[in-house]
Amino acid sequence: MSPLEGLVAGGLAAGFLVLAAFFLRFWGRTREGLFLAFSAAFALMALNQALPVILGIPQEERGGIYLIRLAAFLLIIVAVVAKNLKRDPEG
Repeated sequence: MSPLEGLVAGGLAAGFLVLAAFFLRFWGRTREGLFLAFSAAFALMALNQALPVILGIPQEERGGIYLIRLAAFLLIIVAVVAKNLKRDPEG
């Protein structure tokens, strides 16, 4: 892995952590589960960016790392569906 790839991955991981903190702050104010799910999903995305750099995993062997990204997207989907199913029919 080149130093530039590590720099980009670190920048993306830091950005994802900022987004996770942003949604965690909103969850602290509202106690809305959707914000907590988004916060956890962005934390998983940060982990997905950081692990290959930290562990030194070559590009060809990163298939398993993408399961973390899949878990993040599934978490968002489940949270949005749960929020819509919980909605009051009276509006």
